[in-house]
Amino acid sequence: MEPPRVVLVMGVSGSGKSTVGSLLATELGWKFYDADDYHPEENRKKMGKGIPLNDQDRIPWLCNLHDILLRNISSGQSVVLACSALKKIYRNILIRGEGATTQGYDEPGEKGFPELKPLVVYLNGSFEVISGRLAKRKGHFMPPELLQSQFDTLEPPSAPENFLSLNVDRSVSEIIYFIVDNIKIK
Repeated sequence: MEPPRVVLVMGVSGSGKSTVGSLLATELGWKFYDADDYHPEENRKKMGKGIPLNDQDRIPWLCNLHDILLRNISSGQSVVLACSALKKIYRNILIRGEGATTQGYDEPGEKGFPELKPLVVYLNGSFEVISGRLAKRKGHFMPPELLQSQFDTLEPPSAPENFLSLNVDRSVSEIIYFIVDNIKIK
């Protein structure tokens, strides 16, 4: 099996996606994208008011991220994406684009584009640990009050997804080492 060319670092807000993702991309020499940078202004305002996003808010954002991933892979660039990707359908949209369903996860890429076969890295932790982290975070548009809604929405990855589940209690360097080691094994 060839190594993945996309690593999706996912989890709830405050799980360390951006930190792990950017350091992992540096370690691998890959391009890094933080999905938060691509939220439309309406989504940012909604979250800033303490209103959780719904599927209608997220789907156009996820489709845009899919297009970014596809452009990079098509040009030969491997990518690390930090994105909450809380539901399986969201991860499917990232992989296959608009109209993706929860069925047919292993279907080949369509329209002659390369298939995105990401390694999903799920950063998991308890509500208490992650809420403690969020309480210390400054200047982010995602208020700590929305954390429970993220846990309520969360569908951790499962087979047939290609994933690693790593606890946020590990050090960032341990997490990076484990991911890099796993990619080299593939």
